[in-house]
Amino acid sequence: MQKIKAIIFDLDGVITDTAEFHYLAWKKLSEKLNYSFTREFNEELKGISRMESLEKIIVASGLHKRLNQEEKLALAEEKNNDYISLIEGITPKAILPGIEKFIFQIKREGLKIGLASVSKNAYTVIKRLELTEQFDTIVDARKIKNGKPDPEIFLTAARQLEFEPIECIGIEDAAAGIEAIKATGMFAVGIGKKDILAKADMVYENTESLSLEEILRVYEKQIS
Repeated sequence: MQKIKAIIFDLDGVITDTAEFHYLAWKKLSEKLNYSFTREFNEELKGISRMESLEKIIVASGLHKRLNQEEKLALAEEKNNDYISLIEGITPKAILPGIEKFIFQIKREGLKIGLASVSKNAYTVIKRLELTEQFDTIVDARKIKNGKPDPEIFLTAARQLEFEPIECIGIEDAAAGIEAIKATGMFAVGIGKKDILAKADMVYENTESLSLEEILRVYEKQIS
């Protein structure tokens, strides 16, 4: 029977929730572009890269034919600077409920832990959460060419851990992230609404409900 050797996490919405900070930073930029940015639209940006998010916004605002690449890069940098300012106050108190307990369960089982976040600020956030030492590998999003739902970032995490994808379980809160996990051949665990994360192998409503024992049991039953 195939044995799981690692758990690979997404960051936003799984370990901590910086979605509000992303929302506020994108909203500020959108107002500058005279576009009415809503929370519903912000949901569409979950799991995708900064530049892909910006492209969605400028297309929606009707500015995609008027902005050149240099201007787009400047806007993305402006958004990122606002986001960085907002996350400066993050502390371990921002770790989502149940995650520290879940990490303890993983460590107790002798499994490795990886981080596969498209956020270029992932290192900063993990450091401020005081979780750096808990991760055996953190993928550098700046070296990833393709954003989710492309599987590149999860494949990279598995490779850095020196495991095959089938030996890993991925955890995500975004539909694009679940697609990325499944495209690698990994077992996918979703955090959120079942209808949105329908392609996941199993879904938990929130992080507090996570149970490594249950996940491993469902995984083993699925491959047996």
